[in-house]
Amino acid sequence: MIWDWAFAFEILPVLGRAAIVTIEATLLGFAIAALLGLVLAVVRIAVPWTGWTISVLVELIRSTPLLIQIFFLYFVLPKFGVVLDAFTAGVLAIGIHYAAYCSEVYRAGFDNIHRGQWEASIALNLSSWTTFKDIIIPQAIPPIVPALGNYLVALFKETPLLSAIAVLELMQTAKIIGSETFRYTEPITLVGLFFLAMSLVSAALIRSLEGVLNRRTMR
Repeated sequence: MIWDWAFAFEILPVLGRAAIVTIEATLLGFAIAALLGLVLAVVRIAVPWTGWTISVLVELIRSTPLLIQIFFLYFVLPKFGVVLDAFTAGVLAIGIHYAAYCSEVYRAGFDNIHRGQWEASIALNLSSWTTFKDIIIPQAIPPIVPALGNYLVALFKETPLLSAIAVLELMQTAKIIGSETFRYTEPITLVGLFFLAMSLVSAALIRSLEGVLNRRTMR
């Protein structure tokens, strides 16, 4: 029998617990990516002499596979005395990897702000922080929400890579179930359906948020 419904329902609780780990890794990883990406973009603009350094760093991260970055944090850093558990190493790697992409999204959003608004802020003697916080960021965020949302979904779909360092997320759990029962059809299919459902729901929520922000911007 190719599909066993009884077995599929039997493994649902185990996969459910693994799904929580996957969601936690996604949310924590994206929080790191969004915040670190914003910091990189702001520093790059506010402190011009850092531009070349940050640009090289961003290209280095974007040009190397995420899996290698995960392995570096988990297997190489301990050689320098920095020991991270598998979950922490995986989340940090995902967060740093996508921070490089998010920083470019933020930078594009900031570049779209009319130069006159920067000049007006200087004329009013506003600090760089006040300018970013009260003038630039509120205008830059709505247009970049779709791009950030796309990276959130992409990051979510990258979490199976954490199985390479034995994080008990969905893919690793499905592989364990398969190796113990010699039935891979049900766990792998259920994991695939979970990722499909969550990706579709996330995309719908992002579109709704984009619509809300656009309506507020037009007022």
